[in-house]
Amino acid sequence: MNLLIKSATVTDSASSFNNKVADILIKDGIIQQIAADIDGEDIEIFDAKGCHIAPGLFDLNCNIGELGLETKEDLETGTAAAAAGGFTGIALMPNTQPPVHSKAEVEYLLNRAKNNLVDIYPLGTISHKREGKDMAEMYDMYKSGARAFTDGNRPVQDAGLMERAMLYVQNFGAKVISYPEDISIAGKAKMNEGVVSTMLGMKGIPALAEELMIARDLYLAEDTGAPIHFTTISTAHAVELIREAKRKGVNVTCDVALHNLILTDEALMDFDSHYKVKPPLRTQNDVDALIAGIKDGTIDAIVTQHTPHEVEFKAVEFEVAEYGMIGFQTALPVALSVGLSPELIIEKMSVNPRRILTADTAAIEHGAKANLIIFDTQASWEYNKQNNRSKSYNSPFLGQNLKGKVLLSINNNKIAKF
Repeated sequence: MNLLIKSATVTDSASSFNNKVADILIKDGIIQQIAADIDGEDIEIFDAKGCHIAPGLFDLNCNIGELGLETKEDLETGTAAAAAGGFTGIALMPNTQPPVHSKAEVEYLLNRAKNNLVDIYPLGTISHKREGKDMAEMYDMYKSGARAFTDGNRPVQDAGLMERAMLYVQNFGAKVISYPEDISIAGKAKMNEGVVSTMLGMKGIPALAEELMIARDLYLAEDTGAPIHFTTISTAHAVELIREAKRKGVNVTCDVALHNLILTDEALMDFDSHYKVKPPLRTQNDVDALIAGIKDGTIDAIVTQHTPHEVEFKAVEFEVAEYGMIGFQTALPVALSVGLSPELIIEKMSVNPRRILTADTAAIEHGAKANLIIFDTQASWEYNKQNNRSKSYNSPFLGQNLKGKVLLSINNNKIAKF
């Protein structure tokens, strides 16, 4: 793959060309030259004037149905949607059937994902079958390619199991990812506990359910000295707990789902199941605190929490509908609509996620592997069923006009244009 990108604005804080307009020559998947003006004779040219060129995005929390749930999403459709959204690397939650709880599942996914534009990083489970009882074969999974361990959307309720897991992974340099929810507090409620849940007459999940688990795991991290990563935090006090832990020197990182930065529980007034997610959409006060946490560095990363479902799991009564929405292709426009700058988006959705997972870095420099995207922050487009690359359609943004579009993704000597 040979390509000359003309007049792109480099958006990469680690690059010596950051914030400069430059031409970039790519040959055989490697950045051969970066300069103010490069001759484009006998090579394909992509005019990127007015657009940003940046390291490919990386998603720390997404779900693809394979293994076992391919009717929701398989690796082909999932990676196609990811590439269209600017993601050149994705970490797969182990919420599959069977779950990714041994080296066999890790190796299967890595073999299935070979020669793909999008790099796949399977996450292994903490507990066998995600049952929260016995530790899974974490070291075997690590040797096969799993970089971190989580029970996905099932929180680890047993503090002793979580402590043992955190101690164990330190022996080989891996990391535990915590989905923070105390099930005994959350119960079977379906939305945020607050004014809106009271108005709708629905049981609510209190913020305390999340915050208790964060407090517990922060104590465990402090006691064991192990790193801990919290995924999809959603409350104002959760941000403050993590902010204070960082001040104390606890080895903690965290991320937030994009939809929790732009939507509140008021979106549920019409019982639209597209807005049913977990953790639930919270209040405007929580949204404001999450955005502040992103800007001051408390929140390290932003994720899509891409969760595809067949129509029969969403087009039902709110109470029985499944949690989650797809989010790859809408990630960039949603992040821009929050008011985040391109520089901050790349930091939180490319640079930091790779650092947290110790994944391969992506940089716009001479001699580096071309792992990059080009995007236009001003481009308007309609997200619809025709240009949706996912196998599923459960997005509240479907049919809407969005601002901000990925035009090109490059990785592994492959290119995709949109």
